[in-house]
Amino acid sequence: MPTPPLILLVSGSLRAGSSNAAVLGTAQAVAPSWIRTRLYEGLGALPHFNPDDDRDPLPAPVASLRAAVEEADAVLICTPEYAGTLPGSFKNLLDWTVGGTEICDKPVAWVTAAAPGRGQGAEATLRLVLGYTGAAVVESACARIPVAPQIVGEDGLITDPDVREQIGKVLALLAEGAAAVSRSE
Repeated sequence: MPTPPLILLVSGSLRAGSSNAAVLGTAQAVAPSWIRTRLYEGLGALPHFNPDDDRDPLPAPVASLRAAVEEADAVLICTPEYAGTLPGSFKNLLDWTVGGTEICDKPVAWVTAAAPGRGQGAEATLRLVLGYTGAAVVESACARIPVAPQIVGEDGLITDPDVREQIGKVLALLAEGAAAVSRSE
């Protein structure tokens, strides 16, 4: 039996209790048995990107990020929008992936948890930067799933069954995208 695909879950928010963390925590909770997930939790530890430091030996948090991306079969991102674009700390994470080849051709998707009418700037910037990294955006798995505070339980997970189902579908579509890439290699 083949090993289930591993999807790396990456939040673009450092805020405790963010809706982005709720989406990714819920993704872990609803993932079917044929999908493995791993939450990347090193965003706050990454040093500011400096091309002079993008060489061996890499700073330990950067090496850890790149190893997590390399090990994953796909990456699912959930990030807020700040001032019409990606949060600086998350853009910094993406900058560290440009110099490596780990994300090149890797299936990637995102969930936008922002309220309707918000988040387009972050999505546009994310699409642009992922283009520079060579990531393979799985369009069918990219979704807008607004997360209102009242549907997040005290455990930080989403309680609404419809939203949970939508997140499960995103995982399945991304895993299928990863399987398609694996078959073509």
